[in-house]
Amino acid sequence: MIKIAILQFPGSNCEIESAAAVKRAGMQPVEFLWNGEYSHLKALDGYVIVGGFSYEDRSRAGVIASLDPVMKIIRRESEKGKPVLGICNGAQILVETGMVPALPNYRLGMALAPNRREKDGHLLGTGFYNVFAHLRMGVDPKSTAFTRHLEPGETFSIPLAHAEGRYVIPEPLLGQMIANGQTPFQYCDPKGRIDDSFPTNPNGSAHNLAAVTNPRGNVMAIMPHPERVPAGNPIFSSMRAYIESGYAHPSKTKFCSWERPEINVGTFTPQPQSFELLIDMIITDNTALSVQKALQVAGIGAGIARKTHWEISHAGEETALRNSVVQCGELFNSNKEYVCNLTSDSSTIRILVHDHDDFTGKQKLETLQNRFHLDTVSDIRYSTLWEISLPHSDQGATLQKIFDTHLLWNPFYQSARYYPLPDVN
Repeated sequence: MIKIAILQFPGSNCEIESAAAVKRAGMQPVEFLWNGEYSHLKALDGYVIVGGFSYEDRSRAGVIASLDPVMKIIRRESEKGKPVLGICNGAQILVETGMVPALPNYRLGMALAPNRREKDGHLLGTGFYNVFAHLRMGVDPKSTAFTRHLEPGETFSIPLAHAEGRYVIPEPLLGQMIANGQTPFQYCDPKGRIDDSFPTNPNGSAHNLAAVTNPRGNVMAIMPHPERVPAGNPIFSSMRAYIESGYAHPSKTKFCSWERPEINVGTFTPQPQSFELLIDMIITDNTALSVQKALQVAGIGAGIARKTHWEISHAGEETALRNSVVQCGELFNSNKEYVCNLTSDSSTIRILVHDHDDFTGKQKLETLQNRFHLDTVSDIRYSTLWEISLPHSDQGATLQKIFDTHLLWNPFYQSARYYPLPDVN
């Protein structure tokens, strides 16, 4: 019998539904934990990376799991033609590994960013969203391992439940992916029509994308959950048919040809007429520790700490406003956080990471203006300040290795800037 690995990381929680879907397709599910014996993994016919919250989505969804050594094994097996299906958090992991869309050397090529529910130019909501979504199949059925039992234009409805499911893809790459047949499923309305506004597009994904594949079509990242309902069965039965065909696929192209531009890191400069608040944690910061551990697993030795950075632009007197902002308690939780200062330490490199959309900053601005009546606040920017402690001897080379992991930020929906040392004079 065809055997399919049900791959789980710490925090995965959709293994039962995924195993049931594999069984419905006449295949045998084999539970495989991230720290299992890799030789057992190599003997299997295909792989399902299940949904959930691997490593509690620390830093961002899927990125720590993407660096786990087991994913190198999955990638090698996929190069043999074996099918790899990543669902929800599994999709996020595949995106962060670069297995989709598959740029040369598996460089990161896209992002799954926080949801953005928008209609007629108005932002209706962000964050977690749970609904039955309609999907339309739009590629040659034989072009992927997961569409062989579906027809072009066929629609079906399956559950969606995620907070970071918005595909962000550069336009030149997206055009190439569409031409390659790497965009198998789009969100649509009940009649199969494509509309990029909410609720048809439930998370703001580029091109209404619900799933993407690599050029060979044997690796697919899908954000909705086909394993949870019978309507998703054709995806799994197609997987079986593909395996039975001997991993036959029409495309011999391994990678997309798009060349990703180099990632530039600028230097932070405060906005005019603004002040900053840096927030540290009283309790242990498990996210920083997890990032540090992930770097160690990747062979990179560095100390990692993290702070929250607020930049508040305003009109008027600064001292009184600063006190009011701190005292209102909206920007930090005084039970576990506090306002801190930085020390001048040349062995510590600081990187300020900011989301392009900055939903948090916009929401906090509305709250301070409307609830606390701090009308002189004109703008708020929310960022994460990463502090990287490195020995002086190899700072440059080690820092570049850290950047290459993309643990600290995803350049397709976030920007990074060096944060200068504080002036001690």
